[in-house]
Amino acid sequence: MDSGPSYTIRQLGGSEVTALEALLTVFGEAFDDVETYGRARPSPAYQRRLLSSATFIALVAEVGGEVVGGLAAYELQKFEQQRSEIYLYDLAVAESHRRRGIATALIRELQRIAAGRGAWVVFVQADLSDPPAIALYSKLGVRESVLHFDLPVPP
Repeated sequence: MDSGPSYTIRQLGGSEVTALEALLTVFGEAFDDVETYGRARPSPAYQRRLLSSATFIALVAEVGGEVVGGLAAYELQKFEQQRSEIYLYDLAVAESHRRRGIATALIRELQRIAAGRGAWVVFVQADLSDPPAIALYSKLGVRESVLHFDLPVPP
């Protein structure tokens, strides 16, 4: 008999800066970009404001109280209709905990939250150089071919 997953998925609240810090560490290691996710982390006050924001969603996957994965997403209120979209900005699972359904469970929980907020879609980008992400998102949704542009902001 299967006892179910050995992890828990939960949404972070406004005071859970320690868990958000742990998630940033997971992101840095998983994306092989410790510099971006660790060098200039925001202050605890900034993190509390972000976690308390109605438009920011942070989910973590924990095993034995340790953050082993998670995601960060943003709710975007639309102007053309009274609805919103959820942008899944970052998702990662520590290498030692992959292939256990954690990423899928994180996305399913985000979809549940999105439905509760009246969002009509969750969308995510994947780099062409990231076949595992493309496979995951293809399994869960419909692929669209789009171009992404970064427009610099002048100093």
